[in-house]
Amino acid sequence: MPSPSPSPLLNSTSTAAAFARLALTNQHLQQSRTNATSVTAKTAPAPDSQATIKTTSRTPLVIPTAQGTKYTATYANYATTDSGKILSYFHDIPLDLNPETKEANFVCEIPRWSNAKFEIATKVPGNPIIQDTKNGKVRFVKNLFPYHGYMHNYGAFPQTWEDPFVQHHNLYGDNDPLDVCEIGSRVLTTGAVKRVKILGSLALIDDGEMDWKVIVIDTEDELASQVNDIADVAKLCPGLLEATRQWFRDYKLADGKPANAFAFDGQFKSASETVTVVEECNLSWRNLVAGKVKPPSGSGDGKLPSILNTILENSPGYVSDFEIKLTKSVEPDGEIPVDTHKNYYFKTN
Repeated sequence: MPSPSPSPLLNSTSTAAAFARLALTNQHLQQSRTNATSVTAKTAPAPDSQATIKTTSRTPLVIPTAQGTKYTATYANYATTDSGKILSYFHDIPLDLNPETKEANFVCEIPRWSNAKFEIATKVPGNPIIQDTKNGKVRFVKNLFPYHGYMHNYGAFPQTWEDPFVQHHNLYGDNDPLDVCEIGSRVLTTGAVKRVKILGSLALIDDGEMDWKVIVIDTEDELASQVNDIADVAKLCPGLLEATRQWFRDYKLADGKPANAFAFDGQFKSASETVTVVEECNLSWRNLVAGKVKPPSGSGDGKLPSILNTILENSPGYVSDFEIKLTKSVEPDGEIPVDTHKNYYFKTN
C-alpha cells in the first residue's frame, strides 16, 4: 500500500518536538487538576452518564460532556478534562500506537446494539461527537434482523485519517478517521476512550471509497489475553467474522440502497497488516495537521477537516483553548423515531 510522503514540516526539529509531546498528553491531562485557571469539578459541565474514563498508564482521562438534546441535531458530545478544558476527539486524544503489542487508543462513537449514527465531527472546531444528518434529519441505522442497530461497539482511532486525495489499492480514502469495531463483552458509551488490541481488519468499499473497518478488543476484556490475531477471533468467536462481513455488506439494504462491496474479496486482513494500515493513516493525519495536504485543483479546501488542536504547538492549527462555552445543564433525550425499532428482513447469501 503506497504511503503519502512525509512533509518537510514534519521533519523539522521544532515539529518533531511537538509530536513528541503527544506521548505526554496523559501527563498534561493529569496536571490540569492543579492548573490555577481551570474550572473546578463543581462548576464543570455535567458529563454523560457512566462515560467518565479513569486514567491508566496509556489511556488519558477523558470526560465526555454532552450538550444539547440527544437524538437531535443540537446534540454534541465534547471530550473534556476534569478541569473543563475541551479536547478534540480527532486530534488531541493520542493514538499511542504500539506496533509490538498492537495496542492503541480507541474512541467509541456508537455503543453496541444502538441505532443513532454518532460520529466525530471532523469539520467542526473541537471535533465533538454529533449525530449525522441527511436532508436536515438525524440518522439512525435500521435493524437488520437478527441484529439490533450496530452489532459492535463502533468508533474510530484518533489521530488517523483516510486521505481522500491519495489512492490505496486504487481507491481513495473516505476523509475520516479509521473506523473501529470493538468486539468485547461490555457495551461501551459514546465518548469512551479505551485501550484496545488490534486483531485484524475488513476493507469495505463505501460509495467507491476505501473504508477500513478495524477489528479490536478492549485490553481489559476477559477474552483479550486469548486473542492476538484475526485467526484467534475465528477460532474463539465462531461466526462473528462472517456475521460482521454480512452486516457491513447488507445494512444499507433497509434504506433501499444496494449492498456494499469489499476489497480483497472480503477477506479479513491480519493484525500485522492492519497495524501497517493504522501507521499509514496516522502519517496521513500528521501531514494533514501540518498543513501539507493540498486538495487537487478545483476541489477546494472545504473538503478538508478542521485541523484546530490544543496539542501541537508548532502546527498551523494550534490553539491554546477552544473558544466554545459549555453549559452545565443536561437536556432530556429526544424521541427516537418509531420505525427505528422495526426489524428488516432480507434473504441474502
